[in-house]
Amino acid sequence: MTPKHHAKLVHEGNCVGEVNVTLLYTDDGWSPYLSLEDAYKLDDMRDALRRSDFERATRLGRVYELTPIGG
Repeated sequence: MTPKHHAKLVHEGNCVGEVNVTLLYTDDGWSPYLSLEDAYKLDDMRDALRRSDFERATRLGRVYELTPIGG
């Protein structure tokens, strides 16, 4: 297995959370894999953004607010 660090984005409402995870690459066709711990971090980020719990979300990663441009 070859690990590679990657930033995954979680979009919820008008916010986006950026969570650093490790993708695991193997020689089989289902690669890359995400560890269970990293999958839970993504779920926790989505839940925190959904509840507007920005204190918790910022402990998990970076949080951005989306602003629409144009009509």
